[in-house]
Amino acid sequence: MKQRVITAAVALLVFLPAVIVGGIFIELLAVLLGIVAVYELFKMRNLELKSLEGVVTVLGVVFLIFPFDKYVMVLPNDSNWILFFVSVLLLLGMVVFSNNAYTFEDAGFPILSMLYVGVGFSYFVQARESSVEALFLALFIVWATDIGAYMVGRKYGVRKLAPNISPNKTVEGSIGGVLSAVVITMIFLFLFPSSEHFDLPFVYVVIMSAVFSVFGQFGDLVESSIKRYYGVKDSGNILPGHGGILDRFDSLLFVFPIMHLFNLF
Repeated sequence: MKQRVITAAVALLVFLPAVIVGGIFIELLAVLLGIVAVYELFKMRNLELKSLEGVVTVLGVVFLIFPFDKYVMVLPNDSNWILFFVSVLLLLGMVVFSNNAYTFEDAGFPILSMLYVGVGFSYFVQARESSVEALFLALFIVWATDIGAYMVGRKYGVRKLAPNISPNKTVEGSIGGVLSAVVITMIFLFLFPSSEHFDLPFVYVVIMSAVFSVFGQFGDLVESSIKRYYGVKDSGNILPGHGGILDRFDSLLFVFPIMHLFNLF
C-alpha cells in the first residue's frame, strides 16, 4: 500500500501540471505515454522495440498523437493520419523486401498496436485542447466507474461479467460502476455547468456519462484479454504497485474517442 501511494503521488506531480498547463506539455506527455504503452505491448509479444519494426511502430504512434499540423503550417489538418499511413506503408514494405520472412500477419500486430494506443492518446490531447474540464470529466468518469464497480462488486457481486477474461468482475459491480459515474458526473456538472463548459444540455451529458462508463469498462476488459492471451499479470512495471501505462489508461483509451464522437469536445 505504501508503494502504491508513493507511486500515485509522484505520478500526480508529473501528470497534473501537464494537464493544467496543456499545450506542448500535454502533447509531449501523451507521446511519452504512447511510446511506453507500445513498448509494453511489444514486450508482451516478446518483440524488441529496438528493431526496424519497433522504430516504425513508435513513429506511427508519435504521428497519430502529436499535432504536427499545429507547428508545421504547410501540413494539412489530416496530416496525422497521412503520416500514420506512411508508417503502415513502411511495415508493408518490410513484407515485400523480406520476401515474406516478415509476413502480412506479422505487420498486423504493430499496426493494430499503433491504432489502439495512438488514437486513444491523440484524443486525450484533443480533449485538453478543447478544455481542461473535458479532460477531467473523462478522468472522473473512469475513476468513479472503477471505484464504484469495486465497492459494489465486492459487497453485492454474484454474477460473473467475463469469467474467462477477468474473473473478479461482476455484473452487479459493472452496474454499480455506471451508477457511480452518473452520480459523479452530476456533481461535476453542478460545479461546471454543461451549458457553459460543454455547450450541451445537462441531461444529455449525464446520460452520455453512462455510455462512457460502459466503454471504459469495455476498454478494461480488452486490455485484460490481451494480458490473459500473453500470460502476463500486468502490462508493465513502470508504476510500482500499479502496473504499467496500459493498466492505468486502458479505459481512457476507449473513453476519449467516444467522448469526441458524441461531441463532448
